[in-house]
Amino acid sequence: MVFVVIQSRSRNPLLPLRIVSDRNRGASFLSIGIAGAAVFAVFLFLIYYLQQGRGYTPIRTGVAFLPLSAAVMLSAMIATNKLRPRFGPRPLAVSGMLLGAGGMLYLTRLTVASSYATGILPALILLGIGLGLVFSTSINSATLGVRPADAGVASATVSASQQIGGSLGTALLSTIAASALTSYVTSAHAHPTGLLLAHAAVHGDTTAFAWAAALFAAGAVIAASLYERGTKALRIDAAAAPATAH
Repeated sequence: MVFVVIQSRSRNPLLPLRIVSDRNRGASFLSIGIAGAAVFAVFLFLIYYLQQGRGYTPIRTGVAFLPLSAAVMLSAMIATNKLRPRFGPRPLAVSGMLLGAGGMLYLTRLTVASSYATGILPALILLGIGLGLVFSTSINSATLGVRPADAGVASATVSASQQIGGSLGTALLSTIAASALTSYVTSAHAHPTGLLLAHAAVHGDTTAFAWAAALFAAGAVIAASLYERGTKALRIDAAAAPATAH
C-alpha cells in the first residue's frame, strides 16, 4: 500500500501505475506470480524426492526433468501461434492453471516406492503443458499495447512477478513441508529409523504438492475473474496506438 501511494505521487515512478491498472495486464502479473510460486514445488521438492529418496544423481535428475521442458516449449508455441489469436488469453490461462493443479495433485500420490514412469512422468507432462499455456499467454498479455517508453518497465514487472512469486512460494511451501515432516515423525511415536524418515520426507513433499495444487486452483479463479473474454483482451491500448504508429 505504501509503495502504491509513493508511486502514484512520484513524478518519475519506478512502476507507473498505468502499467498494472489495465485489467488484462494485472491478471497477467498475478498469474505469473502465482504460477511461479506453485511451480517451485516441482523443482525443489521433486529434486529432493529423486535425489534423496530415489538415489538419482544430479545429471540423472536433470534428464528426468527434460519432458517438462519439452512440454513447456511445445505448449507455448502452440498457444502463442494458434490458440491465443483465436480464443484470447482467458481460456488458455485458466486451462493452464487447471492442468498445473492436476499435475500437482498427481504428485501427491507419490510413495517411497513410486517409479518415475508411472509416478512422476505423467505429472511432468501435465505441468509442462499447463505452464506453457500460462507463461506464454501471461507474458504476451503483460506487454501487449504498452507505450514504447513503458515497454522496459512492463517486461521488468513480468520478471519481478515471477521472482517474487517464486521466492514467496519457496518460503511458504518449504515451511509447510518441514512442518508436515516433523508432524509425521512425531505422530509415529517410534524411534526415527531410516525408513520412517524416508516416509516422513515423502509426506512432507506430497503435502507441499497439495498446497501447490491449491495455488494453481486459486490462479485459475483469478485468471477467470480478471481476464476479459474472447479476443477483446488482445486489443492495443488507445494510449499506446499513436506512439506505436509513430
